[in-house]
Amino acid sequence: MKIFNFSAGPSMVPPPVMKKVQEEFRNYNSMGIGITELSHRTEEFAAIIDKTESNIREIMGINDNYAVCFVQGGASLQFAMIPMNLMSTGIAEYADSGYWSEKALIEAKKFGEIKILGSSKDTNYDRIPSVRKWKLSSNSSYIHITTNNTVYGTQYHAIPEMVGHAPLIADMSTDIMSRNIDVNNFGLIYASAQKVLGATGLAIVIIRRDLIERSEGKNLPTMLDYSTYVYEKSMHNTPPTFSIYFLMLVTNWLKEQGGMNAMEKINTLKSQTMYERIDASPFYTNFVVPSHRSRVNVVFRTPSKVLDEKFVTDAEKEGLIGLRGHRAVEGLRASMYNSMPLEGVEKLIDFMNEFELENS
Repeated sequence: MKIFNFSAGPSMVPPPVMKKVQEEFRNYNSMGIGITELSHRTEEFAAIIDKTESNIREIMGINDNYAVCFVQGGASLQFAMIPMNLMSTGIAEYADSGYWSEKALIEAKKFGEIKILGSSKDTNYDRIPSVRKWKLSSNSSYIHITTNNTVYGTQYHAIPEMVGHAPLIADMSTDIMSRNIDVNNFGLIYASAQKVLGATGLAIVIIRRDLIERSEGKNLPTMLDYSTYVYEKSMHNTPPTFSIYFLMLVTNWLKEQGGMNAMEKINTLKSQTMYERIDASPFYTNFVVPSHRSRVNVVFRTPSKVLDEKFVTDAEKEGLIGLRGHRAVEGLRASMYNSMPLEGVEKLIDFMNEFELENS
């Protein structure tokens, strides 16, 4: 039985990448040792990390004004590293769009005053807070958004292009490289790798070089200072070598597929197909304002919690796994990142049709 993994993360990996990893796990580049045994100080690993950075720059159109760093600790560590390094005025502004943006601002409050630009909490995070209603402070260190919200299934479809003097910081853990964006609109982009781009244990940080100066004189711990990663090319200590290698393979695959242009088209098609099915009958419901629906995390429900649980159990028997919603909201969730083929979405919709007929 062919398995389709709809988990929010760790999530599905392109089959050609998995095959390549399997081949090289025990014998990388015909060296007679596995990829996890390869020293980070070898020429071979230097080629891996350089290729990974080159791929990211090519796919996202990143110029030399930005540094690309590989940091351990996932996106959650970035929640603290960002205010530690970039809080220059003692004030920062956050848009609250749900679970992960809340966690980010909770960490930031430990380092300064946090102002909420907007929040959709009063409508149970069924939409993105309106950017038009932002009232920006004149002395904010930076502005932080979470571009896609895995728990509530919402997404910024228009990234704020101008936010005054303050740099825009974005958590793109669940939609990085899934659609076209202009990196030049951001001061810093960060993303954990295990959702869209590969294995756990790694965060990608794309930082505008002028912002690195903000950490000077703060006497930060070495491994929590962005300048360490920039000036030592993410090699101050042993980096997460396997995760970086894995990221290289996934970005190789992304380039072969046509990059962000191709991903945006297929991800739009997959999500439209799912939402059309959900909206076609009252059996399935989605609580997100339609214009704010995520293209990569589709949340939905059946008429009852009992049926939600039955849906998950029955779907697993058909090779459709990872469909249980986040514990904070329950219900159902289909995460359809770049690696999920249209075939998997079509199989899920066929199952949804059968499940509705049997349980209505």
